[in-house]
Order: sequence, then C-alpha cells, then structure tokens
Amino acid sequence: MNLSEDLIVPYNEQIVGFSGERVDTRGYLDLRTRIGSRKDGREVRVRFLLVEANTSYNVLLGTPCLNAFGAIVSTLHLAMKFPSDKGTICTVHADQQIARQCYAAGLRITSYSHPRKQHRSEVAMTDLDPRTNTKDQLQPEGETKEIPIGKHPGQVTKIGGALKPEEEELLRAVILENKDLFAWSSADMPGVHPDVMSHKLAIFREARPVAQKKRKMGEKPRRAVEEEVRKLEEAGFIKEIKYTTWLANVVMVKKTSRKWRMCTDFTDLNKACPKDAYPLPSIDRLVDGASGHNFLSFLDAYSGYNQIPMYGPDRSKTAFIIDRANFCYEVMPFGLKNAGATYQRLMDQVFRGQFGRSMEVYVDDTSMDMWQLQNHTITRRSTAHTSRRFKS
Repeated sequence: MNLSEDLIVPYNEQIVGFSGERVDTRGYLDLRTRIGSRKDGREVRVRFLLVEANTSYNVLLGTPCLNAFGAIVSTLHLAMKFPSDKGTICTVHADQQIARQCYAAGLRITSYSHPRKQHRSEVAMTDLDPRTNTKDQLQPEGETKEIPIGKHPGQVTKIGGALKPEEEELLRAVILENKDLFAWSSADMPGVHPDVMSHKLAIFREARPVAQKKRKMGEKPRRAVEEEVRKLEEAGFIKEIKYTTWLANVVMVKKTSRKWRMCTDFTDLNKACPKDAYPLPSIDRLVDGASGHNFLSFLDAYSGYNQIPMYGPDRSKTAFIIDRANFCYEVMPFGLKNAGATYQRLMDQVFRGQFGRSMEVYVDDTSMDMWQLQNHTITRRSTAHTSRRFKS
C-alpha cells in the first residue's frame, strides 16, 4: 500500500486465535476506510492491527469496524448493508466464486514461519540462579584466569588472560577488596528498600479481576513446579495467599539445559494495566559510548528484578495457583508489563551522574568502562580523557 513505516505505532499485545494460538503484531495504524464502490458510501477512520501472515486475503474487518459503519451482515444472502451519510442504504454483495478461490488458496498456503519472539508481557520467568544456563551469556574472548573469591569451591570470577602483570595484579586487588559484593545465592541479596523503589500496578478502573481456571500438567512438570515454589519460598520471594481475586496459572518450559523453568501467565493482569512509557536507553548510544575503550566489564545483576519489592497492596494481584495452594509474589517478578521500566528507573536513580562517565546500564545488564585504579581504589573520570589504561 506504499505506507510509510513512520505511520505504524508500536503495539505490544498479541492476537489470540480460536484454538488459543497467539500471533505477534507489528503495530497498528489508523486509516480512512470506505466499504463498497458507491460514492455515497460512508468513510470512517478504522484502526488496523498489522500482522505477518501468509493468507489469501489482505484485510479482516472485525466487530468494531462493522459497528462503526452500522453494518448488518447476512450470511444467508451473502450481503452486507449499512446506512450512508445521505440517509440511503448501501449494499455490498459477496462474490461466492472469489470466496471459494480464496478458501482453496488458503488451504495451499504454508503457515508463516517467522520466529516467534518471547514476550515478557506473557510469562514471568523465575530462575533463582541465572548462572545455571550460561550458554546464551556473553563470554570473554581468548584465555581467561579464575580468581577464587568465595568461601566455597566454585565461587570464582574470571578475568582476561592477556592482561599485563601489573594490570592483573591491580585488578585482582580490586576484586578481592570488593568480594562481598558478589552474590552466590538468594540469601546474599539484601534487596532494595521499599522507600527507595517498589513496583506498583496501575490497573484500569474499569478492569475486572480475572481468576484463571487451573490447568492440568504432567507428573514431571508438576514435581518441577513444587521444587521451584520451594526455592521461591525459602528465598522469601513468594508467600501463600488466600481469598484471591486475580489468579494466574504457571507454565513449565524446558530450557536448553533440559531443566525446567517455571513461568507465570500474567496475560490477563497485563492487559488491565496501562503501559509505563519510561524511556529506555538507546542501544546505539550505549554501543557508541562503550567503543574505543581498552577495558570493558559486564556485570549481570543477580536476580535483579527479584531485588525490587512489590508494592504491598498490589502483591495479592500477582497470585498464581499450583496443586497444593495459591501464592503471590513479595518481590517484582519477570513478566509484569512495566517491570523493565521500574528496573530502569531504579538504575537511573542509583547511578545518576555516572552514565556516560564510567558506566552504562540497560535493564539488568551493567557495563563499566574507563576505570582508573589508583591505590586499589576506583576513581571515576570523564570520557574526555585520552588515556584508557589502568594506572598504578
């Protein structure tokens, strides 16, 4: 249709089919629409959702569009009638031959195989130890050296093996001096005080609570759910709750490590919440800001979302159901619609004044660069400095 991409408005929801399948949307746009070929027909502004699909037709007119035209459809007469602005009745007749051709063509079309994106608005991923599946994590190039920094075997961190002796010695000293900042389990996380930040749900006033019906699952997923819930209880992330109004199911997903990941279906709750349009950093700006430096360190916050408490009155709305009881989250879980915005807002508050100087933050990944180490302490300096080496 030769429409500009600038006209497409981002839309983070999905279309749900009759059998429960979900289709990703590219966005939406409003177009002036006229039905039929008569000049006295009405023209109405209609909002269209754009989807990637291989079909024999280009447009589906839903109930909101038909209601806007005041149209009445008769499948018996293969016709649709609607009033025009001049008071006359416009009629649109269906072509049965073309309809049969479209149906036959649709049977021959292969389904669209666009890789489905994982929507964090759908499910909440609760993995207490994100290091159990490290295949997708960023790995350093070249050889590395391990530095033991914990009380138990295996509690190590890695540094580059190509560092100069004086650089390695200085880096080791800084790491060992700050070894208490490393978290090895949920017990090592003090969390964020509610006065600093908590996650609140802004639910539409007209929204009605949705209690999902309990879904069945096999024996292996059921045992995995019990184990994950036990870990969450021990970590203090969830608590048992009674008399719930909002209630979600859990879904078990196989990770690449063949272990189970417990997910919570917050679809209904997310639909009832407006989007928090808090600005996230530009990836291009972050990459440009990090380029040109000799040293770059990536830090991944340990269960970063789970360190932010849920706002007290909203905790019951995060309730989920398992075989033996219902639970709700005490901390902010993955999957809530505006969880990313809350986390980025916290990072901006904590590290205000450091962005662009010594560090950058994008959601829960932190990169620190341009460290100048002097007397085993970290000194921040401006990006205007030309020297990028550690100095003793």
